[in-house]
Amino acid sequence: MLYYEYMKMDATSETAMVDLGEQLGRQLEGGEVIELVGDVGAGKTTFTRGLARGLGVDDDIQSPTFTISRIYEAPSGLRLVHYDFYRLIDARIMAMELEETVGDEQTVTVIEWGEVVASVLPRERITITITASGEATRSLEVSAVGERLKVMIEGLV
Repeated sequence: MLYYEYMKMDATSETAMVDLGEQLGRQLEGGEVIELVGDVGAGKTTFTRGLARGLGVDDDIQSPTFTISRIYEAPSGLRLVHYDFYRLIDARIMAMELEETVGDEQTVTVIEWGEVVASVLPRERITITITASGEATRSLEVSAVGERLKVMIEGLV
């Protein structure tokens, strides 16, 4: 049986957005898929910076808008793979690579603009929809499908 959790929260600054990502990142064990939904400039990469920090990644996290993907190694042996499919026209180009990445238990996969590859995304995932609700404030709608993921997002404050 799959479990579903849904919650809403606000991040009132860029620092708060990074902190939320870090809280989640500290709980990740590998094999998780996180889909980030939001307009350009909503804060998806900012959230990913926090996620990486929570995993112990010290690298400068940059948006993969022009490179499609970026890979970061965590000291724990986990890998963070950050995809941005904003400019992707044909999903078949990345579908096989994405399927491999999603199936790797040592990888945390973060996907921006995932609707292009929706058919490849696993049902069990965390989806975070970020909406600008002010100049620095962002509203986040967080949902998770799967018992382990449900417990992870319940810990966010």
